[in-house]
Order: sequence, then structure tokens, then C-alpha cells
Amino acid sequence: MIYFYLSTVIFIGGIFIVVWIHSQYHLDIVVKPTPPPPEAPLISVCVPARNEERNIRRCVEALLAQDYPNFEVIVLEDRSTDATAEILRGMSMESDSGATPALQIIPGADLPTGWAGKPHALFQAAAAARGKWLCFVDADTFLSSVTLSSCYAKAVETKADMFTIMTFQILGSFWEKAVMPIVMSAMSVGFSPRKVNDPRRRDAVANGQFILIKRAVYDTIGGHERIKDQIVEDKAIAEQVKWNGHRLVIADGYSVTRTRMYTSLPEMWEGWTKNVYLGLSDQPSLILLGAFGAFILLVAALVLPLWPLLGLFWYLQGGSWLALTVILEALVLWAIIIYARARVAVGMGISPWYALTLSLGAAVFAAIMLTSAWKVLSGKGVVWKGRMYHSK
Repeated sequence: MIYFYLSTVIFIGGIFIVVWIHSQYHLDIVVKPTPPPPEAPLISVCVPARNEERNIRRCVEALLAQDYPNFEVIVLEDRSTDATAEILRGMSMESDSGATPALQIIPGADLPTGWAGKPHALFQAAAAARGKWLCFVDADTFLSSVTLSSCYAKAVETKADMFTIMTFQILGSFWEKAVMPIVMSAMSVGFSPRKVNDPRRRDAVANGQFILIKRAVYDTIGGHERIKDQIVEDKAIAEQVKWNGHRLVIADGYSVTRTRMYTSLPEMWEGWTKNVYLGLSDQPSLILLGAFGAFILLVAALVLPLWPLLGLFWYLQGGSWLALTVILEALVLWAIIIYARARVAVGMGISPWYALTLSLGAAVFAAIMLTSAWKVLSGKGVVWKGRMYHSK
């Protein structure tokens, strides 16, 4: 009977966890394609570029093709060791010849002591910006021609001082499609959009792939100099905005902006190990929560696939109707899980069949979380874009 009771507890608890996880992601504010506004204050688009030879041309060309009537593009070339600088020099020459709109390329200075790389790059770009609004865009993010117009209109409509969007994630390789849906679900649990958009709550997060912020607010909170040592600079600046009484809004920008974060398993491993590591080191109290989350993922990855098989083995050993009930519970829970993951897959633009890679993706992400927790506890740092970072 103990196996039957244990199975029933897992069955009920599993349903609760699956429903809870997949009910956290509510982006009630949606950016839809909008024509250019009649009044268009200058927007300064700032792009930090370090070792972005794969993405930088596509990113900048998309920025220069905006239908918003009043903007400038500033790219901070952050001492890249690949062909990024060469590509940007070529694009700058095209701009100077009149082939494209005005483009400003700024060579980055040496990284000062006490600064993290991306905050320093954005600090330099913002210092050269002239706009009433600043727009921070990552080099792996590609705007449609209406993105600036649409996001500016929605920012004005929602009375936002800082406006950020979740972008559509381009998933190409098998590993991206297996792991990224798990990651995005985990993020939705940690950062509820409804809580972020509620001015009465302290929850604050932003997506550094696209941030639109009033210049006056940026200066008031101290800009990136205020958060100069923060690697997860988007979350840090969102906290400064919201905690100082300004309006922070996060919205669904899937229809206007696309991002290709990583293209392989090694890239995902490095990138997400860094992100989780820095999140845990910034808030050590989350280490236990992270370890618990990794444990849940490992259970899903390793134990759940064996559950119906164990029930079948028990039945063959004379388990009668109790064993059949265990098999039924396992299959019903798996059906619920696969249905929920299939909906996530479709929402991310990939085949619903990738729901069947749940165990594999969960195992990889659990390994990433455990690796990050170990690096925090052991004092080891992480490498990102050729720079070593340690927890404080």
C-alpha cells in the first residue's frame, strides 16, 4: 500500500505544480504594430557590442530601418577580439557616404576597476546620446521596422518611465528547442509580469534585450554608474527605477522584436550558468530555492519517466488493481505535463513534439543550476565574453 499512497501523493502534488508553473506567465500589456506618432521626441538607441560578429550587422541594419521619424543609433564597440569592429567600420563608412541613416560608432575605453563590462559599455553610449528617451538594445536582438514607434506609443499609453518587452526567441538548434522552453518557464515563475507591473509591489525586472527609458529618469537614478558592478544590469536598473517611485512596465513584444540568444549547447551552458550564478550570488538566500528547483527538475527528468514502468513491474509481480491505479496516475500526469509543455512549445514557435524532450531539457537546466550554485558556494567565478566575474 505504501507504493500506492506515494504514487497518489506524487500524482496530486504533480498536478498542482504543473498548473501553478504554467499559470505564472501573464503579459497583459501587448505591443502591437503601430504607425509613427505625430509627435516624436528624439530617441537614442544604444547598442553594446562585444564579440558580436555574428549578429551586429543584422542588428544595426534593423535599427537603421525604423519608421520612427526621429532617432539616432549609437554603437559602443566594446574592445572586441573578433571581427565586430571591422564590420562596424564598414557600416560607418556606408553611413558617411549617405547609403544609410546617421550611425555613430564609439570605441570603448578600458574597463575601469569596479565596473562590469555591459554597464560600462552602456554608460559610455548613454554619455554620447542626445535623446529625451534612451533605448538599450542588445546586439543579438533584431527589431522590426515598427518597433520603436510601437513601443514608444505603448510606453506613452501606459505612462511608463521605463518600458521593456519580452522578445520572441529564435530557436534554431535541437538543444535550443529542448532547453530554452524550460528556462523561460523557470523565469516566469521567478519574475511574474503582473507583479512587476504592479506599482504597489517591489518586484522589478527588465529584459536587457530591449529597454526604453526616459533620459530624465535615467539621470535621476544615477544611470549605469549607479549599478556599475552589476552583471545582470537590466534587473538592477529596473530595481532602481521602480524603487525610486518611477513607473516600470514590462510587456509582450513578440510581434515586433526577435532575439537569438544562443546557437548551441556550449553557448547556452556558458550564458545561463553565468545568469543563474549571478542571480544566486546577488541574493544568497536564493541558493536553497535554486537547489530545490534543480531537485524538482531532476525528479521530472529522471524519476517521472520510470514511474509508469515501476507500476507495470509491480503489476507483473501481482500488484493487482493497486498497480494498475499507479500506472494510470503516472500516465494521466504525464499527459497533463506533455499538454502543458506542448502549449509552451507552440507559443515559442517550435513544434509541439519538443514537449517530449522535457526530461532531457530539464536535466540540462538542472545541471546548469547546480553548477551555478556550486560556483557560488565554492567562490569560483564565471567567464563571460572573455572576462572573469566573481561573486561579491
